[in-house]
Amino acid sequence: MAKKKVVSSKTHTQAQLNDYANQHNPNNKAYKARMANAKAKKKKKLSELAFYSELVPTEPMYYSNPYDFD
Repeated sequence: MAKKKVVSSKTHTQAQLNDYANQHNPNNKAYKARMANAKAKKKKKLSELAFYSELVPTEPMYYSNPYDFD
């Protein structure tokens, strides 16, 4: 069985525990904001990858010795 990620009350304050609980509760606006941020970050990363993929040549480049053409 997989171990669930938990936050200990021995190492965190009550405010930190509440923040963690709010960010992992689907009915809370903090959870929805976290998911929206993750989605926007993923979308930005995909658009950056698409931009850089246009710069990379699709055909392999073969290099030769410059002295071969003399």
